[in-house]
Parts: sequence; C-alpha cells; structure tokens
Amino acid sequence: MTVPAVAVTAGLGIALAQGVLAASFAVSGQQFKVSASSLEGEGFVQYGSVDVNAREELIPVAVTAIREAKLHNLCQSVVTSLPVVGDISLHLTAGRKAPVEASNLFVDATQLSGDAVFSNIEIGRDASTLDKGPADAQGMQDLFAQQADTVRISDLQQTAWATNAGTFKLSGLSMNVSKGKKECF
Repeated sequence: MTVPAVAVTAGLGIALAQGVLAASFAVSGQQFKVSASSLEGEGFVQYGSVDVNAREELIPVAVTAIREAKLHNLCQSVVTSLPVVGDISLHLTAGRKAPVEASNLFVDATQLSGDAVFSNIEIGRDASTLDKGPADAQGMQDLFAQQADTVRISDLQQTAWATNAGTFKLSGLSMNVSKGKKECF
C-alpha cells in the first residue's frame, strides 16, 4: 500500500523539480478571495496542478492562465485570525474607472464561479499539449485540461492560493487593513 504513495510522492517531486507544478514559490497557509464585475481574456487555459507550502505539503489547485486579461472592479481580500487581536482583514480594490490589466496571468484556485463565455473552447485536451495560453502554461502529461481563444466571465468570484503575472497594472489601487472580517464575497 505504501508503494503507490511513494511513487506518487516521487512523481510529484520530479514534477516540482521540473517546474511543472503550479506556483513558483511556497504558498502561505491562507487562501484569499478575488472578485470582479467582469474579466475579459485572450489565450485561456485551465488544468489541474499542485501547490506546495513552506511545510512542503501538497495542495491541489486548478490553474487558470490567461495570456492577456482585463478585470473591472477588482476586489481582493484575506482575513487573518490572530490570538488576542482577533480577525484582521486586508482589503484591496482597483479597476473601478479603468480596468486592471495583466499579462501572463496565472491563478492557482480552489473555487471559481461566474457567468462565462468561451470562444473556440477545447475541453478534455491533454494538459501537456496546451498552446493557447501563456508560454509556460502547461500541466502534466495525461491530465485533463481545457483551453479557449478568449474568455469572458461576469460576476467572477474565486478563492485562490496564489497569483503570478508577468505584469499586473492596478489602476485606482486602494488597500486597507482593518480589524474584523471584510471580504470581497
């Protein structure tokens, strides 16, 4: 029974060493929430992967990668519970007047919802053969993936472990830290 577990762990170790796994850094022990009234993207791919935290624990994620993205009314929040102090919220907004712009955007999510429209979507493609998203947006061979020329999502809500971007332009950025829970959704 331990042989399959060791094989999977070894396989994940090799994938991590080869850069096949999701985040290129150890993720924190907290997920964060992101919402936007709309997201428009060119070059969309999505595939399963695994993030690793500082304790070297494996965390399953769905990687959504978009070559060029615009987000309207972006909100990002994370709540930290501290002994004695209680809940502390970091709340960030941007893109109210002009959209937030990102290139080579990677989001390692555990939940995503909204109303989506895809153009020229391919569902069930091998994750190692993806070619519509950012250059490095490919998963492990034989794993399920999907890709599309474009994506539009309205009323976006997602919970994620990590976000990476080549560039991330936050117009009208506002960030505050406050006591209590102040989440995007």
